[in-house]
Amino acid sequence: MAPAVFPDSTLFEDSAVSAETRAINDDIVKRMDAAPDQWSFPPAMIRSRRRQGLGPFPVAPRSDRARTIEIDGPHGAIPLRIIAPENPKGVYLHFHGGGWVIGGADEQDPRLERIADTCGLAVVSVEYRLAPEHPYPQGPDDCEAAALWLVKHGKDQFGTDRFAIGGESAGGHLSMVTMLRLRDRHGLTPFRAANLVAGCYDLRLTPSARNWGTEKLILTTRDITIFIDRFVPRSHRLDDPDVSPILADVSGLPPALFSVGTRDALLDDSLFMAMRWAAAGNDTELAVYPGGAHVFMAFPGALSEQSLTRIDQFLTGAFA
Repeated sequence: MAPAVFPDSTLFEDSAVSAETRAINDDIVKRMDAAPDQWSFPPAMIRSRRRQGLGPFPVAPRSDRARTIEIDGPHGAIPLRIIAPENPKGVYLHFHGGGWVIGGADEQDPRLERIADTCGLAVVSVEYRLAPEHPYPQGPDDCEAAALWLVKHGKDQFGTDRFAIGGESAGGHLSMVTMLRLRDRHGLTPFRAANLVAGCYDLRLTPSARNWGTEKLILTTRDITIFIDRFVPRSHRLDDPDVSPILADVSGLPPALFSVGTRDALLDDSLFMAMRWAAAGNDTELAVYPGGAHVFMAFPGALSEQSLTRIDQFLTGAFA
């Protein structure tokens, strides 16, 4: 087992935050303070506004290289968006973010194209069902079905049976749940690496999420609680490890890179889960970025490039 890689404590100091990162964060807060309350709109409208760039994140151009196929799932067809290089070295199974309520498989194409081109991986992004129209467990069920499809058909579809998994925010959570389900329900541990960006792993709320407050730097405490309320039916316990994987046995899982910014309301989720990952005997890297907001790599800048480069190196190394 490789030693765990954890950051120096000075990265958490205010003096470590660059002027560029401060300016990016100030602009986000200014724009979000001036925008209408997103929760005043129905879910379909929130999704539409996000696609128009009216949410916190800039609009990412759609790739003209992407193709979509559909596979069968327990709740109906599941679209898979594929961006692949010639002769891929492996396959990266990706789950998008958006609080299990918004977002889409086509909303981060530049980052997925970068993984395809830099790491030589076919990227398969899952268009899983969204809450509240499709609450838990439908989204996780779709992700589980996509992973099982990849295990069964990856060699035929992509010429390789070497796989990695990952996602951002809710996608980090779904990646974790998917790995646990494949291990516990199917006796499978098919992934050689997990790229986990700013995931939410404790839906009861970690201290950083609970204490964040009202500052509109991507996520507020209210946003997080509303996302969770829409995702998980009131009748279901939040301390179920299938809902809050921080409570699961995480032994026997692949090397993982946890990436998070110090100005992320979900900071503690990554800190706590990375420690549990290492304590379970798994290879662990924790990358902490001074001043980074939630999924800050969506905003061009030096901090974003630093994070994306480390992800590239991690995934490339996993398939070396």
